[in-house]
Amino acid sequence: MTQPAPTRVVIAGGGTAGWIAAAAIQRQLGRLVQVTLVESEAIGTVGVGEATIPTARSFHELLRIDEAEFMRATGATFKLGIQFEDWGAVGDSYLHSFGTVPLKTWVAEFQHFWLEAQARGLAGPVGAYCLEHEAALAGKFAREGQAATNYAYHLDAGRYAAFLRRIAEAEGAVRTEGRIASVERDGQSGDVAALLLESGERVAGDLFIDCTGFRALLIEGELQAGFEDWSHWLPMDGAFAMQTRLTADPVPYTRAIAHEAGWQWRIPLQHRMGNGCVFSSRFMEADAARDLLQSSVEGEPLTEPRLVRFATGKRRRVWQNNVVALGLSSGFVEPLESTSIHLFMAGVTRLIQQFPFGPIGEAQRARYNRMADNEIDRVRDFVILHYKLNQREDSPLWRHVAAMDVPDTLAERITLFAEQAEAWQAADDLFRVESWAQVLLGQNCRPSSWHRLAGLVSDEKLRATLTGLRDNVAARVAAMPRHSEVIAAYCAAPKD
Repeated sequence: MTQPAPTRVVIAGGGTAGWIAAAAIQRQLGRLVQVTLVESEAIGTVGVGEATIPTARSFHELLRIDEAEFMRATGATFKLGIQFEDWGAVGDSYLHSFGTVPLKTWVAEFQHFWLEAQARGLAGPVGAYCLEHEAALAGKFAREGQAATNYAYHLDAGRYAAFLRRIAEAEGAVRTEGRIASVERDGQSGDVAALLLESGERVAGDLFIDCTGFRALLIEGELQAGFEDWSHWLPMDGAFAMQTRLTADPVPYTRAIAHEAGWQWRIPLQHRMGNGCVFSSRFMEADAARDLLQSSVEGEPLTEPRLVRFATGKRRRVWQNNVVALGLSSGFVEPLESTSIHLFMAGVTRLIQQFPFGPIGEAQRARYNRMADNEIDRVRDFVILHYKLNQREDSPLWRHVAAMDVPDTLAERITLFAEQAEAWQAADDLFRVESWAQVLLGQNCRPSSWHRLAGLVSDEKLRATLTGLRDNVAARVAAMPRHSEVIAAYCAAPKD
């Protein structure tokens, strides 16, 4: 039987999103597809998304990526969570870790038992019962064995794109150099038929993936899929990024440090520190944000601050006609919880599962769009939560976001936690119960009541259980090697 011709997949744009898509589609679908990626060396990429969440590990397993090889190639370090500094009130600090606590039942999650114990004077700090929380603050890490942790990565985005490119090209994907001059459309269907490059080359395809970043050249420039603006909830619209030399061993967590009109990130890699200053232009001039970043970084600067402008929101349809938007062209929340790379990976995973080998049906597009919508909306809510629940009175930005109305879906979550300590993970939620609880408590949302099941536990049993948990965590952390020792033994990157 004659095999049908492979589906021609054309990816417009490279960078992290483009090469994630090329590597995943070509490696997973093999000879069923022929992937061509069009990018120009003359067009830069945003390239500052350098932190991930644990779902990246599952994606790498899907692509059969060797972890140590990937980490060496990208100068990666391990990440156990994000430390938020000055986000509740000035001087506050809490860690949103990737860990769980085994004290829970199908009726009540850990926070109910902890709140009951705290009310009775029997509880220590909430993080003391979580392995990843305590390991992060101690600078410890373990991949395997009894002390194994749940983790993600810090990585060099430019090196990561190059690493994925090698995988994609080894599997048969083809890179075409050139700038897109115009787009050829089918006169009847309105589908994209080909990309026309400035060189005169015509790149035809059956399915087109828009990875052109904030320009959204295909999904918006050609197909006008529409954009839903979220700046009234997430007013950050710019960031300066710069790199500095390390001044100490890299810690296994990201730092997010609030300032008067936004926040700063510090992301430690093996070979450098990634630094950034995120700000709202409504509350801070760009020059002031750049000066703040330069005056607060530690270590010798390796690059000058680079300004990235962005708009928070989502594309109303990320799959329109025969174009699928992936990466920044599909929407952007902001980098606070390191979700951008996850959304790239989730989008291409859904596309592979629902891949159109023949005519594209409206039901297929509708289901894909609905799933993408639900996921990014829940991520949006989680990020807004950090802003809404601040108690800072020191600047107009923080007073503004504390007073703003929030989406009904988030308002319900905040109310239920404040009244009953209830947190949950729905089917379309990226973040787990533990994440919601950690951030709500970290932002000083103290429930007025909790599940009464916890009240049935005697003082003696509750004290013994919590003490046992805390001692077990402390012992496991004490036995762990230093984060830097694990990197040196397992995945040390070549020296530049």
